[in-house]
Amino acid sequence: MKKLINRIKRYLFPNRTQLFWRYRRRILYPNRIQKLFKSWYRSRMRKLQDNLNSSIPMTTRVKPFETPHGLCGIFISYGARIGKGCTIFHQVTIGSNTLLGSKNCGSPTIGERVYIGAGAKIIGGITIGNDVRIGANCIVTEDVPANSTVVMAKPRIITYAEPRDNRFLTWDEYAALTK
Repeated sequence: MKKLINRIKRYLFPNRTQLFWRYRRRILYPNRIQKLFKSWYRSRMRKLQDNLNSSIPMTTRVKPFETPHGLCGIFISYGARIGKGCTIFHQVTIGSNTLLGSKNCGSPTIGERVYIGAGAKIIGGITIGNDVRIGANCIVTEDVPANSTVVMAKPRIITYAEPRDNRFLTWDEYAALTK
């Protein structure tokens, strides 16, 4: 009886992370009644993301992932792909690189069962293999093979003779220039 009461409580009063995944599922895969409330779910989802200081796109490319500390500060760019069974801690950025002339333009692709530590940054059109561990506060800008661990090394400073083009391009502008 106690288990049943706890299950009912969790359904009626879920934590914010569970609520996020529930709304997301109802937006992406609505049944007959949920189709009528799709705009309401979207507005609730935006408010929830604003409260959590997170940004997770509404695409099927991002599979549900584990968040031990909630969705606080997690930013995932629009073009990113995340596999099943990933664990992402707080303050993680998985971002696109839309600077023209950069080494790894595009969005990251993350494999299955990847563990991403707190504060990690994964930037650019790179591929992270399956069963990879990325340590806390790592900055990953190169491809990572499967079954490996990434830890932070000493940063390098690279100087250039001519000035760099640091214009910010929106995702649509970047897509139009690369076609």
